[in-house]
Formats: sequence, structure tokens, C-alpha cells
Amino acid sequence: MSAGLRSGQVAEAAGVNVQTLRYYERRGLLDEPERSNGGHRLYGEDAVTALRVIKAAQRLGFTLEEVAELLEAGRHRHGRPAAGLQDRAAAKLAEVDAKIADLTTIRTALAAAVEAGCDDLTVCASSACCPIPFTDLAEENRHAGPCC
Repeated sequence: MSAGLRSGQVAEAAGVNVQTLRYYERRGLLDEPERSNGGHRLYGEDAVTALRVIKAAQRLGFTLEEVAELLEAGRHRHGRPAAGLQDRAAAKLAEVDAKIADLTTIRTALAAAVEAGCDDLTVCASSACCPIPFTDLAEENRHAGPCC
């Protein structure tokens, strides 16, 4: 291979650092590149695309292990219309929805603590009127005005 992109060029084009590129290569997420006569790694344009796909999947919440499984399934799909992405995306969506529900519960408790004027965590925790659900996060105990 006489032409190709060197590590720094691939990393820059994909918006990652060279250490990330090498790490993904070690993990098997990227194919091992060819080498120049001088021993430099030479990547094809497909390496830039692969890196961008990996980073996009991570931003969507997929772990590197999940990304590796998706990439592997895609390599072996042999004409099938999907490589498991539909099922995995649906499962990831359910995880995100569960996290949103948890964060909504946390936000509600924190807003109630601010509204109640809670100022000291230790004092508030021992107060019956504290809106923060120290004993049971699902239990709501809201009171108007400062209590702590």
C-alpha cells in the first residue's frame, strides 16, 4: 500500500486523539492497518468512518463492548437487512427512559428541598417535615415553607 493516512491524520479527521485510535485498534474495533516501508501505520478512509461510527454509538449510550458486538454483527450479516441494531437500540431506549424517570424523581426531591428552605443536610434528615426522601426515595413528603 503506497498511499494511506497516518495515525495522526486519521485521529484528527475523526475528532479523536491518537491514543484513542490505538486503543480501539487493540480492542479489535478497528482492523490492524497496513504498514509503510518505514513501519508507519497506514489507514484507509474507512478507518475515519469507523471511528466516527464508534464515537456516535458511544454518544448514544452504547458501551465499547456493545459497539464491538454491533460492528461484529454487521460484518457477518451476509445480506440480512439488520445487524441487531434495532433490538439493541430498543433496549438502549428503554434504559434511557428508566434513567430519565430516575432523574425526574431526583429533580422533584431536590426542587422540594429548595422550596422548603432546607439548609443543613444533617438537621433536615432528622426532621419529619424534610421533603428529601432519605428513607424511601419514592415517598413524597412535601410541606410548604422552611422547615429545617
